[in-house]
Amino acid sequence: MRHIARPGESDKRSLRREILAVRNGLTADDLRETSIALAGRALKLPELGQAGTVAAYVSVGSEPGTRALLDALHARGVRVLLPALLPDNDLDWGPYEGGASLARVQHGGRMALFEPAGERLGPDAVTTADAVLLPGLAVDARGMRLGRGGGSYDRVLARLEQAGAHPALVVLLYDSEVVEHVPEEPHDRPVHAVVTPSGVRRFRPAS
Repeated sequence: MRHIARPGESDKRSLRREILAVRNGLTADDLRETSIALAGRALKLPELGQAGTVAAYVSVGSEPGTRALLDALHARGVRVLLPALLPDNDLDWGPYEGGASLARVQHGGRMALFEPAGERLGPDAVTTADAVLLPGLAVDARGMRLGRGGGSYDRVLARLEQAGAHPALVVLLYDSEVVEHVPEEPHDRPVHAVVTPSGVRRFRPAS
């Protein structure tokens, strides 16, 4: 991906803008096909096959689709936790019990999110997960992930580290979003693997 920053624009912001522009050009058929392909690839991961609890998220808009994967994990008997955005951008968590257990929540002027409608388990619930599926916009050859910039998952990763928890960290992306280099900051942490519609790439073993 060619990466040219506008004057005064941070490298991260420029890269986000370019990736989102490409995503916004995807069709409904593109989204449906990649969702099915992603689920097929992800479900073959040993990290998910052996997991009793997986922290995941519900894709929205042009994000790589997660619905098929969530349903397949739930059907396997995996305990799936989904995030609920808090006012300070931290994440609470609740169980996924199928599509009927989701509520569409509008957070101010942002895009509406689909969140668990039932019990809230608290922000620390993520520390019980054997694998954490992370949203993102890109990942590089070192496993460094580019998020949307809200900081919610930076808090999740910090919470896992503070708790001494070592789940497998997996990001779900489109093929073109595996790039040579992602700008990083001191608090950024690498993921263990990326799943795209065409395959899986690993960066380092889970602890």
